[in-house]
This record gives sequence, C-alpha cells and structure tokens, in this order.
Amino acid sequence: MAIKVDIEELFKAGAHFGHKANKWHPKMAPYIHSKRKGGHIINLETTVDALEVALPLVTKAVREGGEVLFVATKTHLKGPVKDAAIDSGSPYVVERWFGGLLTNRATMMDRIKRLKMLEAKMENGEFASRYSKLEVQRLQEELDGLEKQFGGIKEMKGLPKVAVVFDALSNKLAVNEAAKMGITVIAVCDSNVDPKNVDYIIPANDDATSGVTLIAGYFRDAVKAGQSEVKEEVK
Repeated sequence: MAIKVDIEELFKAGAHFGHKANKWHPKMAPYIHSKRKGGHIINLETTVDALEVALPLVTKAVREGGEVLFVATKTHLKGPVKDAAIDSGSPYVVERWFGGLLTNRATMMDRIKRLKMLEAKMENGEFASRYSKLEVQRLQEELDGLEKQFGGIKEMKGLPKVAVVFDALSNKLAVNEAAKMGITVIAVCDSNVDPKNVDYIIPANDDATSGVTLIAGYFRDAVKAGQSEVKEEVK
C-alpha cells in the first residue's frame, strides 16, 4: 500500500522552514530552495521525493520481519514520536540516548533484564511482602527511572533493521551507532545538519512540532502497512 505524501500538508506544518543561513551545512545545499529573511527555505519537493523512497523501505523491512526504531529526544518532539511508535507497535527512544545502546547490547540487555525483574516482582507483590515501605519506595523509584529510559525498547527483539531519527543533529550518537552496526538510518535533517552516516535524508524542519508529527505519522503508517502485508501473507 503506497502512502500518499501531501506537500501542501508539509507546507502548512512548517516543514519548509530551515535554520538561519549562517548556520547551514553545505551538504544540505541540494535540499535548499532559497533564502528568506536570513533563513533558508527547504525545497519540499525534495522532502516528498525522499519520503516516497524511505517509506516503502520501512514497509519492506517490517514485512521481512525487521523492527523500526523511532528516535527523538528533543523535548517538544518526544510526545508525537512516542505516540507514533506506540501506535505502530515499534520500539522507541525519546529520552537521552545512552552511549552503547546499539553497540554494547550486552550492557543494555542487563539493564532491561533488571527493569523486567523489578516490574514482575513489584506487580506480584513480592517486594511488598519482603521489604519495608521505604525499601519498596526506593525500588519503585529505580523501576520508574529504568522504565523512563528503557521502556520504549524493552520488548525490542534485537537490533532494529531501520532507525528513523527525527532530530539528527541532537542524536548524532544514535545515527553513528546505527551506522556502525549496519542499521539503515533514515533521518529528518534540517538545513544545519551534517548528514554524515545518514542513508536516507528527509530534509525538513526538525523544530516544528506539527511538521515532525506529520512525518512521524507517515512512518507510523509505513510500519502498519508492513504489518498488514505480513497478515495478508499468513492468510
């Protein structure tokens, strides 16, 4: 199922507004339409073209059994990206990116194992029956902290097939780790981003909440399309 990308909706969402011209990165030149009032304007035709290449790739990855990791740690992007990930049953990271999350899986899995153990024992009442209220409170605080940081990836089966990064500049470490592990990287890149290690550049404003919400919705739908195709094949 092809996902229709609407250039008018991207325009209304402010996806075309780049950063100040004096902060641009030369590698983003092919995606810049013009300069206005000291800022760059992103050519949304290139954004549409990029999405029309990247979205089927996501659908194909899901159809073939891969997972798609959604990443966005800017405060105003966390909500819409998390919602899109949860709605499509995809893993996500919306808190600080922990170095080694992809490149040091053994350590990350130890933390996730600890999280799941705390969840299970808190839920079945074992902690309440064995420890004081203060001790249970401290365990709950540890659980809450681990859930906040790793809750979005605790059910991830292994390394994702694709990482979709919605704020490439602030998540350069995520981009680099994914590239190092051979994970396909799709990233929203504003005019000030060095797109090194990004396989598929989505040129767009990464500060406009409405724009990122729209783009995250496209990727949510691409994941769901892959899931639907799997269900059809099973029939």
